[in-house]
Amino acid sequence: MGEILFRNLQGKVIVGTDGTTFGTLDTVTTDPTAGTLDNLLVHPDDQPSSSAAVDTDGRLRIPTSTVQTVSDQIIIETDSGTDPH
Repeated sequence: MGEILFRNLQGKVIVGTDGTTFGTLDTVTTDPTAGTLDNLLVHPDDQPSSSAAVDTDGRLRIPTSTVQTVSDQIIIETDSGTDPH
């Protein structure tokens, strides 16, 4: 994946490879020590399930390792059995 500016990502819709729409991207968390991107924080379209990882503001926490494609939407892998919704 080439260089992408965050301001071009904010507000993009997050969609799973199974077609599930999760919501819109609010921000991304980082690990400043390691210099890595950790999680997408997503405003959910629906009420998250009780097993979903959410932050104190109710945003879904989706690991950046699940990102497959970034274009008009951000596509995340959902076939691995780790559905964040």
